[in-house]
Amino acid sequence: MEGFVASRREDAERGPQVRLRADHARERMLIDGELALVEGPRGQQLAQVRIDDAVPRGGVIVRDIGGVSPSEIVYVMKPDLDAPPPNRTFA
Repeated sequence: MEGFVASRREDAERGPQVRLRADHARERMLIDGELALVEGPRGQQLAQVRIDDAVPRGGVIVRDIGGVSPSEIVYVMKPDLDAPPPNRTFA
């Protein structure tokens, strides 16, 4: 990950967002404004995609996503929103 942005209450734009290069978005079949699944070592979250070719190759910049830090590897992927949720049983 290249960077983490934390918005403030008074910021006009807030909420989960991931910025990545256009070629990396194409590889993941993501388009600008779409939701992507961002997964880090401590959890996963849906975030809005923003195409930004100023992001260094191989990196992403995330905004307002908990459970990730700039020193960690995060995965950005297209979520399968049509699949039923996994059948989990807790004992």
